[in-house]
Amino acid sequence: MTAELVRGQNHTLPQTRLEIRVSAGTPVVAGATLGDENGVVRGAEWIAHPGSPQLPGLEVSQQAAAGHRLAVDLEALPEAVHRVTVLLALPVGAGGPARFGATAAPFVAVTGLDGTEIATFTLTGLDTESAVTALELYRRQGAWKVRAVGQGYAAGLAEMLADQGLFGAAELAASIQEAVARSLARSVAPPPPRTPEGDRVRHASGSSDPGPAPAAPPAATPVQPSPDPDPTPGGPIDYAHPHRQHAAPPTPPPTAPPAPPGQAAQPVAGDATGWSMDERLYNQIWGMFEDLARAAAAYRSAVDFAESRMDQELDRSLSDPRNRIGGPGDRAREEARAKRDELTARAREVLDRDLAQLAAEAAVVEPALPAAYAGWDNPVWHAHRIPMELPMALRLGDLHLPERTDLRIPLLVRLPLERGMWVDSGRTASEAAALMDGDRLRRLAMETAVLHAARLLAVYPPGEFAVHVIDPAGAAAGPLAPLVDAGVLAGAPAAGPQGVAAVLAHLTRRVDLVQMAVRAGAADSLPPDLDTGEQLLVVNDFPHGFDDRAVTQLRYLADEGPAVGVHLLLVADREDASAYGPVLDPLWRSLLRITPVADSHLADPWVGHAWTYEPPVTPPGSRVLEQVLAAVTAARRAADR
Repeated sequence: MTAELVRGQNHTLPQTRLEIRVSAGTPVVAGATLGDENGVVRGAEWIAHPGSPQLPGLEVSQQAAAGHRLAVDLEALPEAVHRVTVLLALPVGAGGPARFGATAAPFVAVTGLDGTEIATFTLTGLDTESAVTALELYRRQGAWKVRAVGQGYAAGLAEMLADQGLFGAAELAASIQEAVARSLARSVAPPPPRTPEGDRVRHASGSSDPGPAPAAPPAATPVQPSPDPDPTPGGPIDYAHPHRQHAAPPTPPPTAPPAPPGQAAQPVAGDATGWSMDERLYNQIWGMFEDLARAAAAYRSAVDFAESRMDQELDRSLSDPRNRIGGPGDRAREEARAKRDELTARAREVLDRDLAQLAAEAAVVEPALPAAYAGWDNPVWHAHRIPMELPMALRLGDLHLPERTDLRIPLLVRLPLERGMWVDSGRTASEAAALMDGDRLRRLAMETAVLHAARLLAVYPPGEFAVHVIDPAGAAAGPLAPLVDAGVLAGAPAAGPQGVAAVLAHLTRRVDLVQMAVRAGAADSLPPDLDTGEQLLVVNDFPHGFDDRAVTQLRYLADEGPAVGVHLLLVADREDASAYGPVLDPLWRSLLRITPVADSHLADPWVGHAWTYEPPVTPPGSRVLEQVLAAVTAARRAADR
């Protein structure tokens, strides 16, 4: 029976190998400290945090996320440890809430390795605090117990660590936040919160969630596979989403007709809530992204549990030296491995059923996507007309997991862009890049940037989006040819130091003027020659051709530009900028890193899987890019008449 704790209450732990699951309404940093018999943390080496996630008997997440799983083995802790304290903190400078009172109450559950809840605690009553001590596991008279703490700290992580007696708490807190900032730079931003009525509730076929119903919005605790397989394995897959709720927008989402008896209901495109079909598809894709993340997390957790259970059974069976050799030992090993294989196979069966459902849904959704969400091979591009309204989001490529590489989830980002992008042209970025010729890789990186720029031009209304290009050495003439030939650039690609300085000065002036006008409430007083449309700056081969002043201006545009409609698309090898040292670290972190070849570097905002990113490509021999750019040119001419 689960113990639902309140602040200050404790509960005896029946086992020593545990998981601590955290659910929050916003990405949080999760860590843990080890304390001696007086509760004192003896040094930084007794703290598990994103920058140092593993200690003997303890492992935490390496990034901020809305959901965490902390692994604890109390028997493996150092002998001097009498207390394990679980800490939560809001990341600094991530654009999220600055206090826990502005988000849903975090929820913490202590579970066994099989997902069975032992104790839960909802951290209510928080307000100005930005860090909180959630739980503590402590040893009393040889037995371990858990206590609900809920002690918040308005001064943040540094105050909380100092309260535990740590010397140099402020410095360590700063280093933890720095590690979190680095991890956030590679994380896909979650979509804006949806209303409870509009939330997508995952399918229940073949799986169940032993975790709590969190007080925070869902998207936190990965779903665990049911320990019992479906009574009819191999039967028809139920493609319906029986628990998916629907709000009541003016246009209801489409629903599948009732399936005949004995047949599975078929998925439909737009099976989510929203005020338009585009919004419903956007929400449906993010729901599929979340479903796949949770299904994979459940499978991986089940496999880990099966391996752990086998190890425990072998330890018990072979603890007697007489059973280690001969028939009894061999039988114990065979039985333990057979049980592991059975648990793993059952988990795989549940995963395959979930993956099949998602694959069927993806097969229906992909052909129905509008141009902004569609791949370049989608026929929708051949009939594309430049829209008069800005779409909700833009597709940057595809994401997949190793459990099923052919199941691709579109990577969508909201428009207008909230952060710039960096196409990494470095050979050290991934294994695929390391095997490629450097010149070929740089060309692919620039071609990827051109495809992103073309897609942005194609989905913005005429005259509301301009593209500037800096190509200091003129090395990208080939990849840039489609944009240049179509006449869709704001000007010829800038080359040489003077060209670089002129473009940067122009865009810096625009940012300054718009910021001043907005702050003064005088947006109608902008100079008549100022283009108030969104601006994209494409920079090739950074930092070549950039002096210190130009680098400073570029950093300024990356930081201040998105808020006033100036966006950065950087094509660069970070090794080329190594001479600047840590000066450029904030620049790299501020940009969403994408690659010109497949690479596993992006993380989801729920459980932090490493997803393989597939960049956009046009079909071989297709002229879809030229056709789309010609449509942009024609729409601009029509708008100017």
